[in-house]
Amino acid sequence: MTISYLAIRILIFPLGFLPFKLIHLIGKGVGTLAYYIMTRYRKRTLSNLSLAENLHIKDLKKVAKASFQNLTITTFEYAKFSRIKNTKGVIICENPKLAKQLIDKGKGIIFFCGHQANWELLFLEATQRMPGVAVGRPIKNTLLYQWIVSIREKFGGRIITPKETIKEGLRALKKGKFLGIVGDQALPESDYAFDFFGRRAWTTPAPAILSYRTGCPIMVATIRRERGKYFIHYSDPIWPKPDATMEEEIHRMMKESLLILEDDIRKRPGQWLWQHNRWKQETADNVYYRYRWDMILIILRKDFDLSILQTFREIYPKAFITILTPLGTAIPLHGVEVLYYEKETELFTNDYRFKLVFNFSGNKKLRRHFMKQSAFEVLDHETLQNGVAQKHLLPGDDFSMLLKKALTRPNTLWKKDAT
Repeated sequence: MTISYLAIRILIFPLGFLPFKLIHLIGKGVGTLAYYIMTRYRKRTLSNLSLAENLHIKDLKKVAKASFQNLTITTFEYAKFSRIKNTKGVIICENPKLAKQLIDKGKGIIFFCGHQANWELLFLEATQRMPGVAVGRPIKNTLLYQWIVSIREKFGGRIITPKETIKEGLRALKKGKFLGIVGDQALPESDYAFDFFGRRAWTTPAPAILSYRTGCPIMVATIRRERGKYFIHYSDPIWPKPDATMEEEIHRMMKESLLILEDDIRKRPGQWLWQHNRWKQETADNVYYRYRWDMILIILRKDFDLSILQTFREIYPKAFITILTPLGTAIPLHGVEVLYYEKETELFTNDYRFKLVFNFSGNKKLRRHFMKQSAFEVLDHETLQNGVAQKHLLPGDDFSMLLKKALTRPNTLWKKDAT
């Protein structure tokens, strides 16, 4: 941990002395290189871009590269922002007056934002004008995280943990401070979901809950990078309606907030963090990590036992499942996408959505095809049987039990069935 922290600090230290435009130029070059060599993150990015149903991107790979460049620039800028004493001329808030007026009157504000451009600058800029706190998710490297927090808090703001969101958030809002929440991360354990870019995404309803409880408005803060500078824009306040129920207001206020964020991301998709699995559906309680993906493709042959498909839904109750099956097959499973093929050549579809593929067609060449796109695993009957499941299989186990023992943890589905 200490060695990796020191290596990162030493590596990016010289960047702190360079002008922003040069940092951005270097970041673009290194980001492009990262796109080609960081295979897992490239696959995840291309898949996530493909999952955004109403984004309508013409050049998928171009936007993916831009996203890698954006992330690299953001990473490199930590060294710069750890040194500079003010951000005037670099970060410009286009409409700060209304938010400042509310704070001056003692009215707290919930700033809702996402991982756009350099998202760290939203808090840095705001805390030079207004008192506030923001929610920050700790990372495993504690030394590195402490350094990042020191940058975030350099102008008087305070970072709180996700567990403190409600308690400390309420306290800050009641004192007339602002609360910053980055709300575009996947939260599959949440009870609230919204169709982000046309596809179900689980997210935290904390901004709406806090707004309803305190009467403080939500303002969506967006940021963009242009010509070496950053421009921040605040949306109009989204006020809670005290005569409506909390449940109604959670759905209304979160929908309005997320639509504003979505619309701004659509304008500059290359400046959003597509490397994050925004549409993660399953929690870590059931499926092994390496098989826990949001978008799954199941390729069937003519004589496949269709009753097995129910086992897939049992293992993946929330995941997006696509079934590629011979023409004329009646799929006995609801809530899935069904695609048909007549010729074997039609199996070699160009579709970057699928992170996990189950190939029961008998065509071994499909593995290489999908692994070259976004698939992290391409599994068939043989690999399932010879993998994790092998040491757990018992005489008489059917294919359904094989799937459970290959994909899920021993203390979940198949253990329950055995007892």
